[in-house]
Amino acid sequence: MSDDDPGFEPAGTDAENGPWLSDRQQVVWRRWLAMWRMVDARIERDMQQHGGMPFAYYLVLAMLSEAPDRQMRMNRLSEIVGFSQSRLSHAVARLEALGWVRREQAEGDRRGQIAGLTDAGLERLKKVAPLHAETVRASLFDPLSDEQLGALESIFDAIQAQESDYERQMREIDPQR
Repeated sequence: MSDDDPGFEPAGTDAENGPWLSDRQQVVWRRWLAMWRMVDARIERDMQQHGGMPFAYYLVLAMLSEAPDRQMRMNRLSEIVGFSQSRLSHAVARLEALGWVRREQAEGDRRGQIAGLTDAGLERLKKVAPLHAETVRASLFDPLSDEQLGALESIFDAIQAQESDYERQMREIDPQR
C-alpha cells in the first residue's frame, strides 16, 4: 500500500480498532529489529572471521552436541534450528564434507535420516564455542544490569508462553503439526 491508497493509514492512527501498531509499539518494534540485526550481524561476522564457519553451521553442531548420543533426526533438527528441510540438508552436506557431521538412514524408516556429530565436529565446536559465548555476552548481556537481564528474561518468557499456547491450539486443529 502507499500513501495514495485510501485504505492506507500510518502506524498508530487506529491503534484501538485497526490493524496498526500504536506509535509506541512501532518504536519498540523498530528498535527490536535494529537490535536484532546488530546482534545477528556481529555473531555472523565473528563466527565467519574467527570460527571459520557460518553461524548456521555452528548452530547445527551445537544442537547435535546436546542431543542424546550426539545425534538427531533431520526433521527434528530442522525444527530446533529453525531451518527449512532444504537449508538444513545443504548445511549438513557441507558439514559432512568437513568431517564434522555424519548422516545415515533412520532405522526402519526409508525416508528418515539421522544427523550425528562426529568426534572431529565436537572438537571443532569446543574450539569455537568460547568465541560464540563471548560475542553473545558482549553483544547482548554486558550492556544490561542484573535487573534489566531479569526483565528481559520475563519478557521472553511472556512472549514464548504466548507462542506455546498458539502451537498447542494449532496441534489441536492439526495433530500432525
